[in-house]
Amino acid sequence: MKEIKNISRSRAQESSAAIERLYITMRHLFNRGFYKPMGVSGETLREALLSLRPEIYGSIAEEKVELNGLLYVIERLPVGIEECRYINLTSDEGYSKSHFQAIVPPKRKRNCYRIDEEQMNVEITRGRSDIYDILTHLTFIFIESHKIKDRVLLDDIEVEVTRDWQKLEQTVLQNKKLTQKEKEIAISHASNVLGRSFSEVLDIYDAFGTAEKPDRFLHVIYWLGKIAIEEIVDNNKRTITFSPILRERLGHHIHGEIWANSIKNKLKENNLLERPIHIISANMHSVMNSVFAPSVLATKYKGKPEYQIYEDLSASGNKELRKKVEDFALQNGMISMPDESGTNIDVQIFDTAKFDWKKTAFPSAKVGKLAPVLIVMDYAFGEQAFETIDELLKPYKNGKEKIFLNVESVSIMGKAGILEGGKGDIMIPSAHINEGTADNYPFENELTAEMFEGNDIPVYAGPMVTVLGTSLQNKDLLKFFHESTWEVIGLEMEGAYYQKAIQSASKIRKSIPQDVKVRYAYYASDNPLETGSTLASGGLGTTGVKPTYLITIKILEQIFNTK
Repeated sequence: MKEIKNISRSRAQESSAAIERLYITMRHLFNRGFYKPMGVSGETLREALLSLRPEIYGSIAEEKVELNGLLYVIERLPVGIEECRYINLTSDEGYSKSHFQAIVPPKRKRNCYRIDEEQMNVEITRGRSDIYDILTHLTFIFIESHKIKDRVLLDDIEVEVTRDWQKLEQTVLQNKKLTQKEKEIAISHASNVLGRSFSEVLDIYDAFGTAEKPDRFLHVIYWLGKIAIEEIVDNNKRTITFSPILRERLGHHIHGEIWANSIKNKLKENNLLERPIHIISANMHSVMNSVFAPSVLATKYKGKPEYQIYEDLSASGNKELRKKVEDFALQNGMISMPDESGTNIDVQIFDTAKFDWKKTAFPSAKVGKLAPVLIVMDYAFGEQAFETIDELLKPYKNGKEKIFLNVESVSIMGKAGILEGGKGDIMIPSAHINEGTADNYPFENELTAEMFEGNDIPVYAGPMVTVLGTSLQNKDLLKFFHESTWEVIGLEMEGAYYQKAIQSASKIRKSIPQDVKVRYAYYASDNPLETGSTLASGGLGTTGVKPTYLITIKILEQIFNTK
């Protein structure tokens, strides 16, 4: 048993060292200004990723192409990036004022611009976490592209390719919607190109498609392989560059400062600056719906199960239902602030003085003489959590005027990976441990596991680790965190950064009250230790609705003193 534990610890140490090498390499490449991912300069990055074998990248170290991981990554990168040989990471440098149309990936909010046939610009406004996320995803798809090349390129001198590749190329270049028969013929050829069975390709084919391009799967595979072949045959390597302005701005709170100041200015405009303030990091629907939906839609959902209303509001086809709740909220104290700062973090401000409490889900609220103000911010991304909260908690300045915000609580509700349990389970952290450092942030969480019992959802309490990137989830390292004396229950990307900002503002700078309350609760989006339950295995669907709203309601009950 002792020998097994030593082996496990050794593997965890190796994985930790690989992650450290990877981040050092990425910082070096960033400072250098450019690199070629499949050349000598990208070798350390590739080797580290292959050594780590992150769970969301599945069979990255095997000869067959990883399909679930590829789908996960493609959904987080701009449409068309597979065609581009040059990828330029930039700051917000004014492309929104040009003729270029912004391309926003479906699963990751970032503005991207197709400059020409060969170049894609990707805007980085959320700090180092954004860069790490993109570089690891790109490294993964380039490794997969060379697997395709290895399977189809028979002779790199004569440029002889397999018949399957020739047929796939013919189909893609026709650029037309395929009939069912043509689609199945193409899948047959693609399965040989990918080293996957016909049924494996068929199962995932439609997930890559869009309304405009239902056969996008073939397009992605073809262009990844085509550019990989040209890298070998013509020595025309793909290149990733970092713009000088991005390199100059990284680490400065440019976007976060603009974002925070716009919120404070809006509070000033509405005479809300000196009221009790509660900050909630969540999504743009759960607080609004939890407060107003049960009353607004009472007649329609009379006698229905408690959470049915929230499941229906979360369904993509129910736009009119959501609009009805939103319109009511806007007329009863909610101020909507779509982001214009570049952070991609939208905000809602709720002035509870304008609530008719009888028309809310909290008719017994006890809010005192000064009605509280809720600032609900959309999810931050990794290190961006520190930048945004750090700036938001600073005093409001208007010339010589300096107003300290009366922030009574900061509540964080989000998704996280769980290390014991399954999708949809709830985690209540007692501390955040920053991966790769000795930094740890214990805190007194106003939420407890006992508060969530009796709702048919398993609840876990204990420390959580704040990882540098979900794309580097390594099973050995996570097992060590979970099974060692750390006893970590889950992993997420923002907790330590939020707490660092809160502690510095309350304990050192004294810009907010020292007794500020903190609440952290997460619901599980995946279990990276369980095959088939990783982030690449697909979304939560309706499984995430109940924990999302249960956590939101518990936070609001405390703010409104109803329990």
